Amino acid sequence: MKQKIKVLLTGGTGMVGEGVLNECLKADEIESVLLVNRKPSNIEHPKVKEIIVPQFSDLDAYAEKLKGYDVCYFCLGVSSAGMKEEKYRELTYTLTLDFAKLILKLNPDSEFFYISGASTDSTEKGSIMWARVKGKTENDLRKLGFAKVYAVRPGYLHPSPGLKNTIVYYKYISWAYPILRKFFPKSVSSLEELGRAMISVSLKGYDKDILEVEDIIELAK
Repeated sequence: MKQKIKVLLTGGTGMVGEGVLNECLKADEIESVLLVNRKPSNIEHPKVKEIIVPQFSDLDAYAEKLKGYDVCYFCLGVSSAGMKEEKYRELTYTLTLDFAKLILKLNPDSEFFYISGASTDSTEKGSIMWARVKGKTENDLRKLGFAKVYAVRPGYLHPSPGLKNTIVYYKYISWAYPILRKFFPKSVSSLEELGRAMISVSLKGYDKDILEVEDIIELAK
């Protein structure tokens, strides 16, 4: 078991990234967090450093600042709604793989956590576009050579109270969380559980490289 880890986190200005970051800040085992964001998070905390990269294609210019990290929590993502497959693939598969390759080059012993999604298609052959693309992303990340790659597949995520980047429509449906949790226990978890589960695996390891909702809930205990 690792005693302390240094985390590199993307997507910190989104709902999932902010939620995972919030758990990192609460965990004594997390020594520091480097946020790699396209826009400022305006988070001030002794553990947090931040670099602003408007275009992730320009990451090479920030290479020295990306060294020295044990694990990457890749929480950056876009919705596939209304998007053609070519563009979605560029923003999901290509961006993630390019980022991961650089992080591996700079931190060859590191681990990589990719926030994917429930029902992701590992065969890459299904009829659902986003599921195919995420499935290929998961599969090809494992081929890069990280110490370990974990594909994290949350379903419905109940937001953490008080965070500023919660998606607006959640305030209209959050009341249903206890009901959803009761009747769909394999599809529903909290953002807090997601963050705690990822930290737990970073510290102790896990015998699976795909974390489904049931794994997330169990690991968060």
